[in-house]
Amino acid sequence: MQQIEAAIARVTSIVGDIAQASREQSDGIQQVGIAITQMDEVTQQNAALVEESAAAAASLAEQARALREVMEGFRVG
Repeated sequence: MQQIEAAIARVTSIVGDIAQASREQSDGIQQVGIAITQMDEVTQQNAALVEESAAAAASLAEQARALREVMEGFRVG
C-alpha cells in the first residue's frame, strides 16, 4: 500500500511539474506574440517612413532641376 501511495505522490508531483512547464511555455508564447506584434508595427512605420522619404527625395530632385534651369538663365558668356 505504501508503494502505491508513493507512486501516486510521484505521479502527482510529475503532473504538477508538467502543469508548471505548460504555464511557462504559455507565457513564453504570449511574449513571442507580443514581440511579433511590435515588430509588425515597427515594420509598418518604417514602410511609411520610406514612402515619405521617397516622396521628399523626388520633390528635392524636382526642385534641384527647377533651380538648375533658373541658374542657367544667369550664365554669362
